[in-house]
Amino acid sequence: MFAIIQTGGKQYRVQEGDVINVESLVGEAGSTLDLTPIFVGGDNALFGDAVSGYVVSAEVVLHGRGPKIYIRKYKSGVQFRRRTGHRQDYTAIKITGIKG
Repeated sequence: MFAIIQTGGKQYRVQEGDVINVESLVGEAGSTLDLTPIFVGGDNALFGDAVSGYVVSAEVVLHGRGPKIYIRKYKSGVQFRRRTGHRQDYTAIKITGIKG
């Protein structure tokens, strides 16, 4: 059985035992989260109001920061050059179960 969850404006296909990196969530490492699925698949597919009773349980593994991404800006003829960087925060969660 698998489920599709939505968090941080993105959708993820998850199964029990998966560890995924999502946008930063509130909670300390070791705490549990309950996420609502938007689709449940497996023997029979459920979506819409049919998944209202389902819950995806997850455990927070760690909080971290992604790799540094460099942004370069350049305009020709005017000697304009800029270089900045960015590191995105993330939370690694482990899916512990899909119940419904």
